[in-house]
Amino acid sequence: MAIDGVKIIDSDTAHDVYGGFMDMYDGGEDLSVIETTFPLENEEYSGDALDYELYVTACGLALWETGLMDGNKLAFIRSVIDKGAFIKAWDPDGPDGKARQKELDRYWKKISQPNAKVRARKKYRKVTRFYFQPYDLLAFQLDNGCYLVALCAEIFQQRGVCEYMLVPTTYYSETMPTVADLHSCHLLGRTIESFYDTATTKKMQPNIERIWQHLGGNPKCFFGLSKYGLLHRDVAICRSRLVKIGTLPVVEGLNDTAIRSTLNGFDSLRKRFCDAVISHREGTSQMHQSWPVNVVCNIE
Repeated sequence: MAIDGVKIIDSDTAHDVYGGFMDMYDGGEDLSVIETTFPLENEEYSGDALDYELYVTACGLALWETGLMDGNKLAFIRSVIDKGAFIKAWDPDGPDGKARQKELDRYWKKISQPNAKVRARKKYRKVTRFYFQPYDLLAFQLDNGCYLVALCAEIFQQRGVCEYMLVPTTYYSETMPTVADLHSCHLLGRTIESFYDTATTKKMQPNIERIWQHLGGNPKCFFGLSKYGLLHRDVAICRSRLVKIGTLPVVEGLNDTAIRSTLNGFDSLRKRFCDAVISHREGTSQMHQSWPVNVVCNIE
């Protein structure tokens, strides 16, 4: 759980709940469905007092902005704030604790008053015609003549932004690759520690056993790929330099994201992928792990 500051929306938890709530709201979802998905009293977060405060205050802000606040919800939010979990964790007498208290005072003053201007649902333009599709293998050439290959793991659209999420493969050769060449390569990704029991972890990520078997045991970890987002507008410019050589479907359940980054055009793609692949080949990568294609993907 990362916390960047003292503001209400300044942590991973707060960003997730507020962003998820508003995405459903802007998507036209019924308000009752949104409240069911993001209940103010959420047992999932109640095991950690700090995380619970972050969740409840972020959820409360979303409820107020969308006109869903009422007296009972206010009373519950107040009861959580009064426990002071954040302030206790961040030194009550220090500058961070005092700054958080000021933020909470402003927050409470805001949400305890009726919202005279309920936030309208935003309409975002969605891309419907794509240059590439999920599981396309895209080869591109470096200045030294060598080829690299990216797997388009998914197309991600949110709040008007469309990104092709590309995963580096370890292919590196002067020869234009074929799909068969990729079968002996690896994809970059990494494991994520699971604090759940084995049965729960398996239920949360189908086919995670493939990763466990490759590791030679039952480490109770999750798995995700290293994904780099290339904007739709950037793909429009460089698509002629990305050669589709075939497709390579990822096994159901294993297409989660462990590392997410954003690319700034084709030159950024070439540099970031080249650095990732070279550091892996040299054994100096601190970020990525490599996973055989035949473990992560369905190979016919």
